[in-house]
This record gives sequence, structure tokens and C-alpha cells, in this order.
Amino acid sequence: MQTTTFDDGLTLTRVVVGGMGNNAYLLDDGAGRALLVDAAAEPETLARLVDGFTVETIVTTHRHHDHVGALLATARLTGARTLAGRPDCDDIERRTGIASEPLWTGDGVQLGKHRIGVIGLVGHTAGSITLVLRPQNAPVQLFTGDSLFPGGVGKTGTPEDFSSLLDGVITQLFEVFDDDTVVWPGHGEPTTLGAERPHLDEWRQRGW
Repeated sequence: MQTTTFDDGLTLTRVVVGGMGNNAYLLDDGAGRALLVDAAAEPETLARLVDGFTVETIVTTHRHHDHVGALLATARLTGARTLAGRPDCDDIERRTGIASEPLWTGDGVQLGKHRIGVIGLVGHTAGSITLVLRPQNAPVQLFTGDSLFPGGVGKTGTPEDFSSLLDGVITQLFEVFDDDTVVWPGHGEPTTLGAERPHLDEWRQRGW
């Protein structure tokens, strides 16, 4: 478990769950309200994570099975709203039996006084989203799901999907946010845009 506290009362806690090492992230506003990113697996672990908080919202970064395995159980436990990228919502409902409210670029998710932005990135799936948190006196924090990792973008099925994802990551993340922006991926350790920026041409040349 990894915890980061920001000046404005926000706390971010990361836990790793499931056989594929998925990250689940809990944001709490310091007043008991919380938002969960990716109820991926191990509902018992997530139940312990959210204990003591009023989880108002669960956001799913994309539709793949390893990111939604505990969604139904966690939503039932918390009574939270469930949200996901618009193009992935139907598939998430088929997988889990629970409907998600649609999000896409320009939308926002409220956590107390904090508005968390949404960016749609097409390529890993049609409806993958990145969440944008802007804490006070701290770098921007991006929750990228499987769209961006240390060392590259997420897995894609075709060259067209790869180009779509890389182009989106470049124009909507790297060209918008500063080098100190922190990237919290769906699997693995966090990184920064500055650490990854020198490798963009390499990623394009290798095609993954």
C-alpha cells in the first residue's frame, strides 16, 4: 500500500490487487468522502481500503476484465455511482451486470470541492479514460489506466489503434502537462511525463 498526502487535504492510496497486479486508487478529500479508481479485483481488499469512507464514486478506466472484477461487489458495498468512458460502458455492463454512467473528454467528476478532469484516449480500448487531478501546491496527477505506463503506451491490437493511442497520449497529455506531472498507471509503479518524454520517438518507431 502506498499513500500520498497533498496540502489541500486530499489523500491518495494505492493498493495492488489481483493476479495481474492491478492498481486500485482511493482518493479521499479529508472530510470522509472518497472516489475509487478501478475496482479491479479482490473485493475483500477493497472493502478494507474503503472502510471508514463514504465512497461516492467508482470510476473504471476501461472495460478489460482485470479492471472490473470487483466492480459489482464494491458498488453494492458502498452504494457508489459507477462511471466509465462512454464507448466502454455497454461492455462493462455486460461483464459486471452493473451500468456505468458515461464520461468523456471535457467531463469532470466531483470529489468534495475538487473537480477531477476526464480525457478520452482511444486505442487500448475504444473508451479508455485518464483522470486528471490538480492538487494544491503539487504537480498534476494523471490516472492513466492502461493507456500510458513507464516505458510506453498500452497494448493495442492494430497499427491504427497504436497510432490513435500514441497520438492521443502525445497531444492530450505530453503537450498539455508539465514534466513533473505524475502518472499513476493501471499496473506497475508511477512515473512522470518528464521521465517518459524523451522516449516518444522511440515508441513510435518500434510500434508499441
